[in-house]
Amino acid sequence: MPPPPAITEEPEDEEWMTTYADAITLLMAFFVMLVSFSKIDLPMFEAVMAGIQDNIGMGDKSSVSTSQTLKTELEAAAFEMQMEQVVEVQKDERGITINVDSSSFFKPGTAIILDTAHGLIKSWSAMLVDEKFKYFFIEIEGHTDDDPISTPQFPSNWELSAARAAAVVRFMHGESVHPYQMKAIGLADSHPKVPNRDQFGAPIPVNQAKNRRVVIRLVQMNKFEKEDFQDVLLEERLAEEERKRRVKDEADRLATQSKVDAASQDGAAAPGAAAPAPAPAPAPAPAPSAEPVTLPTQ
Repeated sequence: MPPPPAITEEPEDEEWMTTYADAITLLMAFFVMLVSFSKIDLPMFEAVMAGIQDNIGMGDKSSVSTSQTLKTELEAAAFEMQMEQVVEVQKDERGITINVDSSSFFKPGTAIILDTAHGLIKSWSAMLVDEKFKYFFIEIEGHTDDDPISTPQFPSNWELSAARAAAVVRFMHGESVHPYQMKAIGLADSHPKVPNRDQFGAPIPVNQAKNRRVVIRLVQMNKFEKEDFQDVLLEERLAEEERKRRVKDEADRLATQSKVDAASQDGAAAPGAAAPAPAPAPAPAPAPSAEPVTLPTQ
């Protein structure tokens, strides 16, 4: 009986690999394009993640988002300063919103911050320069009611609202909050919280008081904004180091010059190096005799 024929393996057809690789490459390019056009909404992302953790049990349930932690600490600072009745801290789709009653922060009709508000603004500023909460944009809006104002300093509510927002920005800047993060906006009575007047056009004092406010919006930076801010901080740090180096070099140069001048003076005052004594002054000529002169006769 003849032996069975040897089994020969057919070569594998790998042409499908080309189509598969093309499809994967196209999918990757598609998702890269989506990511490049997208803008990450950090507050919404944190809210979704919190919902997943609460309902599905994914991840660490004890974890708290950065914005939620900041909101809690802002409220605690207002409570500590006994200003919780005039300060309202909320979260929305953009981030954290702080509503402040203008009557508790400013003297009426001015942009002068009351002394009683200094402690709270200082406390908030200290939080926002901490490494944990440093990467937030700070938008400060000034709002007024619809009662007109006309003074040499504030011809209208636009100037008053802008000046109040700028006063808060200036105060926080003085507490080391970086100007890159801050923005002052004056909105006058264009964005009322509640209607200023009733259906008959009569003013509603309670509502007008609510509309006289300052709104501080804290918007968390995304990855690219955070990198830009870090670049700004790095450039400032390098510039400061260069300034300090130049000051030190100038101080060293002056110290060296002072030593050289002192050595020169010591050498000039050494023994044997004294200048020769000046020559004595010539004796004065004798005064002419007062006796009469006898002339010879010729």
